[in-house]
Amino acid sequence: MTAPSESAPRRPGAGALARIGHPTPPVHPADASPHTFPDGGVWRTEIPSVEGPEALSVVLAESARLDVPVHRISQGSGVWLLTDGEITEMAGACAERDIELCLFTGPRGTWDIGGSTRTCSGGAGLRARGHDGLAGCVEDALRAAELGVRCLLVADEGVLWTLHRLRAARLLPADTTFKVSALSGPVNPASFAVYERLGADSLNVPSDLTADHLTEIRRVSGAPLDMYVEAPDDLGGYVRMYEAAELIRRGAPVYLKFGLSNASGIYPYGAHLREHALATARERVRRGRLVLDLLARHGADGGMSPLGARHPGRLDRFPVPERD
Repeated sequence: MTAPSESAPRRPGAGALARIGHPTPPVHPADASPHTFPDGGVWRTEIPSVEGPEALSVVLAESARLDVPVHRISQGSGVWLLTDGEITEMAGACAERDIELCLFTGPRGTWDIGGSTRTCSGGAGLRARGHDGLAGCVEDALRAAELGVRCLLVADEGVLWTLHRLRAARLLPADTTFKVSALSGPVNPASFAVYERLGADSLNVPSDLTADHLTEIRRVSGAPLDMYVEAPDDLGGYVRMYEAAELIRRGAPVYLKFGLSNASGIYPYGAHLREHALATARERVRRGRLVLDLLARHGADGGMSPLGARHPGRLDRFPVPERD
């Protein structure tokens, strides 16, 4: 683990503004999150939207070239849009480098036959529709786990609880972790705590939550959260690089996600989007380098979990009912 800085991180522009007498808002130590990952770190990194073995190769090469530490790589199109060979290749490449690979589970409402997701209200969003939608997510989870994947991305509360019960019953490996999607992420402390109890091991909160919102969440839960430092356009397109140090201080333990604004979507991915997918994968890594450089300039780059760390720590769960 990289040791935290001995002195408090400086705020952007603080020295220059102080010299001309411009007041700087005070930092309240009590607002800092008291939680850490089990290894003692307070932040990890994630490269999202890595949509297959070729994009993964680009990310791995670029992260080595730019010296960007990567704890987790995630994919958004879903297990069902990858062949067994592609999943095995991705799992093997990540395992060689001690990086966690997270694949999205199955059918979701936004691609389903239901019309409500195309209305102004958005309907039920990404949730799995009906028994068949739920069963498809279960099928994806079992298949991915058999091929060596130990982190699954989930966008439905019922799917999450079902997969957690399968994990408790050892029908999924005990070390499988579940990550809640940004498109269904909790926006208040109560909902965050409910997702944790349903089985979530890390929770992607919407990228427009304020630092105060993160402090409110940390008063009720120490579960790892995931947050886009730069969000894709369909999640708002927010670029929050200058807030990175404060997001860590208030939201720890947190996965810093390096997304990409001002880029068209790539889900569901196929070869027709190859050049765009590879170019955006490369640029996400560069964006990560920019964030890490900024943290270093502010004296806030300490406290990173060791590479290879993936465990979320002890979390609160609802009791899993025993079968009759």
